[in-house]
Amino acid sequence: MAHSHRRALMLALASAALASAPSAQAVALKIKVENLAPMAGTLFTPVWVGVHDGSFDLFDAGAPASAALERLAEDGNPGPLGGAFTGSAQGVVFGPGIGAGSPPIFGPGGSSEIVLDLGSGATEAYLSFASMLLPSNDAFFANDDPLAYQVLSGGNVNALELIILGTHIFDAGTEVNDELAATTPVLGQMSPDTGTTEGGVVAAHGGFIPGGAILSAFPNADFTVDGYQVARITVSQIPEPSTLALLFGSLGIAGWIRRGKKPARAM
Repeated sequence: MAHSHRRALMLALASAALASAPSAQAVALKIKVENLAPMAGTLFTPVWVGVHDGSFDLFDAGAPASAALERLAEDGNPGPLGGAFTGSAQGVVFGPGIGAGSPPIFGPGGSSEIVLDLGSGATEAYLSFASMLLPSNDAFFANDDPLAYQVLSGGNVNALELIILGTHIFDAGTEVNDELAATTPVLGQMSPDTGTTEGGVVAAHGGFIPGGAILSAFPNADFTVDGYQVARITVSQIPEPSTLALLFGSLGIAGWIRRGKKPARAM
């Protein structure tokens, strides 16, 4: 009887594990975001992420930013960008904040993650991301090549680890970099879209004003320093390929299955 009860329990646990796991065709990605800047260094807003077939182009360096990218780069608002997205899955990775009452931004050392369900049937997919660098007038990081980061190839997930360096920071060219408190988030800006229009194009950011308001308040925010690390974005599969194997091993189910294949003995 004891063996029968044990076998019944193991079978029930195995069935539950398989029922709760995604089907072989379904794909889910875990996207983790971390702020790698030093203390008193750069912050950044919640990170918009989207998975698509390679045709969604966030921006082109040397060309004017779209209205949706402008809102993200100036105010950290991912809503318009999400509305313009045409891919299969998207989301926003909200940060843990930097203290009581803080908005969900990423401070140095802060991390958070999100799971995107890609559904079934997709075989090729690419990742795009975007976030406003803080404090700034219109600095941001994002990928300008929609094909740069392939997360799904032949139906298989490609694990990725991306390090965002200071050399990857862009200037949206939509707002003058005056670093005034009234026009710079974190320094004192109270309303969106309050800066002076620049009318430029997206380009590599040249850095904050030496001795200016931003570096005075955040002395380790000079992302032009060699090797400056801003963020890390990690992409992995959910569940990880070894998850069910580990579960079965911990329950002894694999061994029970092997034993169950032996011929029954006569009573």
